[in-house]
Parts: sequence; C-alpha cells; structure tokens
Amino acid sequence: MKRFMIRVWTALRSRRGQSLVEYALILALVAIVVITALTALGGYSEEAMMNVGNAIGNVT
Repeated sequence: MKRFMIRVWTALRSRRGQSLVEYALILALVAIVVITALTALGGYSEEAMMNVGNAIGNVT
C-alpha cells in the first residue's frame, strides 16, 4: 500500500500527473453537465417514449 501511495504522489507531482488531474477535472465537469441535462430533459423524453409506445399499441 505504501508503494502505491508513493507512486500516486509521484504521479501527481510530475507534469504527467498534472495532465492526468486536468483530464479528470474535465471528465468530472462533462459528467456533471450530462447528468444535469438528463435530469432536466428526463420528463420530456419519458413522455415522448410513452406517446410512441401508445401510438404503436393503437396500431396493432
């Protein structure tokens, strides 16, 4: 465990580690935006799917 922590600390201190942290922050930001968008539009998409399902059910 100690060797793992040393590797993590070394990676975070290096320039390569900085890039990794930046990518992780960007990924977290994108995930927050996607989750927010899905939450906001979830009701609309659910309603649209129900309308399509009802239309298909009425055809047969």
